[in-house]
Amino acid sequence: MTLENSRIVQFSDSQKHQLCIKLVNKLLKKQIDYMNIQMESYNQVFSIDESTPSWQTRLVICLLRLLKIKQKKASVPAVKKRLQKLKIQPASYEPKGLGSGIEVMLKHINEWPVYYTTPYSNSSIDSYVIFLHGGGYIDEIVPGHWKIIGEMNRKGKIGCIVPIYPLAPEATADKVVPAMGELLLKVFEEVGTKKVSIVGNSAGAALALASTQWLRDHDFRLPDKLVLISAGLDASYITQEQQEIAKIDPLLDIEGALYGAKLYAGDLDLNHPFVSPLNGDLHKLPPMLIFAGTLDFLYPNSIELKRKAESVGVKVDLYLKKGQPHNYPGLPTPEGKEALKVIINTIC
Repeated sequence: MTLENSRIVQFSDSQKHQLCIKLVNKLLKKQIDYMNIQMESYNQVFSIDESTPSWQTRLVICLLRLLKIKQKKASVPAVKKRLQKLKIQPASYEPKGLGSGIEVMLKHINEWPVYYTTPYSNSSIDSYVIFLHGGGYIDEIVPGHWKIIGEMNRKGKIGCIVPIYPLAPEATADKVVPAMGELLLKVFEEVGTKKVSIVGNSAGAALALASTQWLRDHDFRLPDKLVLISAGLDASYITQEQQEIAKIDPLLDIEGALYGAKLYAGDLDLNHPFVSPLNGDLHKLPPMLIFAGTLDFLYPNSIELKRKAESVGVKVDLYLKKGQPHNYPGLPTPEGKEALKVIINTIC
């Protein structure tokens, strides 16, 4: 066909939307067919939510692919480019996205900025959440994280405490984990006997588990509950299954994620519990509530954590949903709203 005989096909917005949905459905079917094979043994251990992802979730996944969000940190060169950009223009960590009705106070604990957020309508706070954000150890807290915090404040009538911990490559696990443990101790002293849970997502979930292990190892008070969302818990070993999932993961890729973990590890081995807390001792830890989606190459870490923790007597509730991406509880989808409701009911 010559250029003269060819013609440009133009699509209406409605046609573009339909094509996008078809593409996502095709990708999800491929992923779900693969996961059906992989999960036969898992089904013998715990229940998996196999419901079809909502159209809202499918649309979000489509947008993630169209916007090529994954490529921003998919490889070592991409992460290096991201770090160079952050060096020139550091990202803001100020609260943006909390929504209305939230009071904000900034303190400094051990030289870290720490935000305290509470609902205006509730002068008496009985429960607190320490929220540890994700970002692959190199990215700052973002409005999507603050939105989750605001929702917990409003709907749970709780106080949230948000440490702005230092990031790699300047900050490394050998310093960050003990420092986070010491910060948690000061928070425990401040709130007294009131209930305190830690909610961490992605890299923040790994930091939550590692710092709780540090507290346990030093015979200090532990949080009442650990809530871990899309946790990356083992940077020392990538399975063949994870490699297959990474091919269709719309947000994360192995090369970029591992490079971020290596920067955070510093002089430590990747299998050190500060970096890969799945390799640490899980005895005598608080009850855990875990969320993961099968469109996230990190989700096998959550399955392994449940297996290991329960084998030493730790109570674990795992919400694993087919076809959900990384950090799905933070998405404006029915599945995300349902997960956030479970989290709020647990931490209140």
